Amino acid sequence: MHKIWQTFDPRMTLVAVGGSLFVLALLIHLVLLSSPGYGWLEGSEAAPAAVEGMSAMPKL
Repeated sequence: MHKIWQTFDPRMTLVAVGGSLFVLALLIHLVLLSSPGYGWLEGSEAAPAAVEGMSAMPKL
């Protein structure tokens, strides 16, 4: 295992891993924001269609 760390600089490797995880998280959030079901910045316009059939109390 120590041969791997002799080949790569540990600081640069950790910075690269952290940067790639940040880019991946940013990409996932942008994909979710662009989808109609998970776009939470659009407001409550999409919400009534999703919860239309729900009720607080069961019908007797």
